[in-house]
Amino acid sequence: MTGPRSDLFTGGGDTGRLMAELDWARTPLGPVTGWPQSLRAAVRMVLSSRYPMLLLWGESLSQLYNDAYSALIGDKHPAALGDDVRVTLAEGWDVLAPLIEQATATGVASWVPALRLLLERAGYREEAYFSVSHAPVRDDDGRTVGVLTVCSEVTEQVVGERRLRLLRDLSVLGDGRTVEVHATGARLAEVIESQPLDVPFTAIYLRDGTLLRRVACTGGDQGYAGALPDTVELTDPDPDPVAGAWGLTDAAQGRATAVPDVADRLPLPGGPWGDPVRTALALPLPSGGEDQPLGVLLAGVSPSRGLDEAYRSFYQLLAQQISVALRNAQEYEQERRRVEALAELDRVKTDFFANVSHEFRTPLTLILGPLTDALADTSAPLAAVQRERVETSWRNATRLLTLVNSLLTFSSLEAGRARSDARVVDLAALTAELAGVFRAAVERAGLTLEVVCPPLPRPVSVDPVNWERIVTNLLSNALKYTFIGRIRVALEADDEEVRLTVADTGIGIAEPDLPKLFERFHRVRGARSRSHEGTGIGLALAYELARLEGGEVRVASRVGVGSTFTVALPWSAARRAAVSEPSPVGRGDAARATAQEAMGWLTEPGGDQTGPGDASGPAVDELAGARILIADDNADMRAYLSRLLTGQGWRVRAVTDGRQALDEVHRDRPDLVLTDVMMPVLDGFDLVRRLRADPATRSLPVLVLSARAGGQASVEGLTLGADDYLVKPFAAAELIARVRAGIRRARRHSAVAGTPPSAVEAAPARPDPRNAVAPPRTVAGGRDAPVLAQVPTHLSGLGDILDAGWTYPSTPTSAAAMRRDVRLTLGDLDVDPDVVEDLLLAASEAMNNAVEHAQRPTRPEVRVRLQVGGGLIRVSVRDFGTWRDRRPAMDRGRGALLMNAYGDVRLVSTAEGTTVTIERRLDDPA
Repeated sequence: MTGPRSDLFTGGGDTGRLMAELDWARTPLGPVTGWPQSLRAAVRMVLSSRYPMLLLWGESLSQLYNDAYSALIGDKHPAALGDDVRVTLAEGWDVLAPLIEQATATGVASWVPALRLLLERAGYREEAYFSVSHAPVRDDDGRTVGVLTVCSEVTEQVVGERRLRLLRDLSVLGDGRTVEVHATGARLAEVIESQPLDVPFTAIYLRDGTLLRRVACTGGDQGYAGALPDTVELTDPDPDPVAGAWGLTDAAQGRATAVPDVADRLPLPGGPWGDPVRTALALPLPSGGEDQPLGVLLAGVSPSRGLDEAYRSFYQLLAQQISVALRNAQEYEQERRRVEALAELDRVKTDFFANVSHEFRTPLTLILGPLTDALADTSAPLAAVQRERVETSWRNATRLLTLVNSLLTFSSLEAGRARSDARVVDLAALTAELAGVFRAAVERAGLTLEVVCPPLPRPVSVDPVNWERIVTNLLSNALKYTFIGRIRVALEADDEEVRLTVADTGIGIAEPDLPKLFERFHRVRGARSRSHEGTGIGLALAYELARLEGGEVRVASRVGVGSTFTVALPWSAARRAAVSEPSPVGRGDAARATAQEAMGWLTEPGGDQTGPGDASGPAVDELAGARILIADDNADMRAYLSRLLTGQGWRVRAVTDGRQALDEVHRDRPDLVLTDVMMPVLDGFDLVRRLRADPATRSLPVLVLSARAGGQASVEGLTLGADDYLVKPFAAAELIARVRAGIRRARRHSAVAGTPPSAVEAAPARPDPRNAVAPPRTVAGGRDAPVLAQVPTHLSGLGDILDAGWTYPSTPTSAAAMRRDVRLTLGDLDVDPDVVEDLLLAASEAMNNAVEHAQRPTRPEVRVRLQVGGGLIRVSVRDFGTWRDRRPAMDRGRGALLMNAYGDVRLVSTAEGTTVTIERRLDDPA
């Protein structure tokens, strides 16, 4: 300073010290000693404040400011002290000048909350925002001689809010509503392009196999065609230099890359003042857990903002939002394709069912017609036995026709082709008539049928065929699940609607099952019913038909109390215009067929007992008088099986479910159990499981008879311990042969178990596990008897405990015989039951393959060898034919896959035959 030292700048911090050292005499303000008191007071106020303040004094607008303001102008400090503000802030003066001039001219202060200024305080033209106030400053005489500027920088706040707004707008696009991925990319580009200050340009690439494909871009089209590649081959041994220069290949591998010198390749303006974009970022788009990125985001960096940590974080969030939107669009598009594929599959399936069901009607007509004629023919009446057979055929053909009609109706509903041919009907009389068809069945079940159908106040127009199906399905359902009490059918009306109510006192429906009750094929698991038969579409059909008539079906139910189904038909739907065509014939046929089927559920639970009939089998049979227990919930099937088996001279008892069968077995043990699988109360598989768990019935032969075809069903039954599995439809001769074989095997094994070792020459040999090696012997059995083969001693330890073999005829029944022989032979050894069952399954498949696929065998037999020792158990199955590859149509879904799942399998095929060896460790039940 040139004048005396003053305490004016004391306490002003670093800026105050600089001001004290400044030669103010060389500035327009002159020496400090000459400053007026008003200027001194203003300087003291500025320096003592911790808020950014700038004092402009005099016509030269000389600058005096504090430490807080010096931080705002960056590298312009300290040269700005005492200098003209029009020079210091020349780049932003066009914005500041009007505000300062207004304050000096009017003497009125102003305030701007977010003033954008161009600053060059960090080596580049920076976009900055300030909240600023300009107030006039007066001298000692009260004249306005300067401006006091109070300001604070809000750049981070303004820019941050702007970026968050962009991210929020992008997040709205992440809801997946855009079906097509490219359309989503276009929408993303549109949103990003609305905020060019932070994102001057973008290019979005998606991975398409080994390609990166550009799906969207923003920032104008200047030079895009030549500067940015449309596609990038990621596996090319000679990478595209253009793609590499843009960092696309690195980003596609998950590495974020900064791209310099953008202006040399893509001259695009950016920022508020159109400066050229100099830098870009290539960022991987996250793929949501996959190893490789979804794609790449190439984004330009604003030339007016520094690429600091906050800017980089914003770009990471931007990439995530774009990725979420695109992933959702991809998933939505994939889901749409799946839905379309499922809809197409459903349409094809519906058409198939419709076509097949339609084709069924011709042969059914040719079956039912002659059967009806035969039953009604009085000129040549049928004998009693033949009439019974024909009536069984007629009932089941009628039932099949009902099922076909239901499938046709349902397929029409699914395809949207069903229609309602409304006719004016006496709905009360029609409903009462349909309910009356079920009266005999309901009363036979020990229930009470109440029908309350008073005349309605107005005529009703409905399709009588659809109404019959609705009433029939609801009544059939009520009868099926009601065991005590009553079924009530009521028809009533008010000013709003006509209501049909079918209420019962049955088992009821649990609350969680009610929403799914009208879904097709839905069944309440574990529900007690009179029969397990049915398609599972009855209630769904009633629901859809009610909707077709313009109404709806409601249900209310409590477990143990009963259920109430209500069909509500608004008067607006019930008064439609009726068609002029004549009414269809066959009114009530569907109801009568359904009621007739229901009668078959109502056989008394005590069991039907049938003695031997007239021998249609052999005149002399050692199995005469054998006792067979049948368990099946279909009355006609029980009658047919009973008639078939009693004709062989056997005594037959028949029950309707597995629980009754279990009680009958404990009351009077039969020689064989013949059981269906799908039955109420206790199904066939549960019956087998309980019989095998009881030591008293573990060896009781069980033959499973089921309509469930396929390898999985038979595997399940055999795994549980069933001796044989026969799929419906079957030949009567095959069933009889399997029953005979099962009884004979059981009797032979019983004889072996209760006979001294010296007397086993007449029975299939069971090797004594206590001997080191079972002695080789040959046994000549009966027609179904296996023959024990000559077995050499194994010298490596395998066979030290047990070495036995059998020879079986090459017939389908041999697999069951082999299972029983192996199971009984291993019964006295300490072998894990799971190992035994696994080997039996695999060996059964090997036996079946030997029977089915051995071509031109030199011997019509299959040999089985069982060896135990050295910690191993081995089963070998040998046939004597040439091997052929299985055609897919003949493979039942098990084969080599099943055998390998249960043991180590080796196959050796020669010109003399094929040997399959299945081996397991004794200590490995897994």
